[in-house]
Amino acid sequence: MIDLSGRVAVIFGLANKRSIAWAIAQKLQQAGAQLAISYQNERMKSEAEGLIADLPGAEAFQCDVSNDAEIASLFEQLKERYSRLDVLVHSVAYAPAEELKNNFVMTTREGFRMAHDVSVYSLIAVSRAAALLMTNGGSIITMTYYGAEKVVPHYNVMGVAKAALEATVRYLAADLGAQNIRVNAISAGPIKTLAARGIGGLGDMLKAHAERAPLHRNTEQSEVGGTAAFLASDMASGITGETIYVDSGYNIMGF
Repeated sequence: MIDLSGRVAVIFGLANKRSIAWAIAQKLQQAGAQLAISYQNERMKSEAEGLIADLPGAEAFQCDVSNDAEIASLFEQLKERYSRLDVLVHSVAYAPAEELKNNFVMTTREGFRMAHDVSVYSLIAVSRAAALLMTNGGSIITMTYYGAEKVVPHYNVMGVAKAALEATVRYLAADLGAQNIRVNAISAGPIKTLAARGIGGLGDMLKAHAERAPLHRNTEQSEVGGTAAFLASDMASGITGETIYVDSGYNIMGF
């Protein structure tokens, strides 16, 4: 059984109970971790506070990860409240909706910039801040998708951003390894989250995934949560810079 008792985890990207971040939060809390939940803005505050009511001991903090001043403020609050961090979960991604509807060749400069700023650079920014509080080492976990490697219709600029995210995981792992901080990505199969609804043809993606994956089914949020708990624990002490697939085996298939 995974034991995260006495460890402090901060989770970015918990929007609602369909979020992958929600499944991760549940698994970390069940394993004994103390949770700090970050919500994006004042509009999301009531939603976040409603969610943490089901996570005993969890606390909510506001932070827009595209704003350096808010990141600095959040980590000052975390330092004051917990003194240190052990786990960081980055479950954040965004691209303007129109960028996921048009052909990829029509990607706009601003859409490209925004997708990479929110989905990729934010991992660097929060990891840099978290590393200062990970005085006993730590585990940083982000979320990616197979569209980083192969063309997935309608995934468009998010696929390019996820490819950059996976490269970022490797570079951060190399930088932070000397501090015993591990950095890994989980590549989950398509899941019907609020964010995923913005991708055209999601139903077709889910159907194709279930038909072609060796396990012949779609991925459950709880499976991603369990993998995150493993990566957060000492059981994964020798794993860093990796992309771990939780996709019912879909990625191994040629066709």
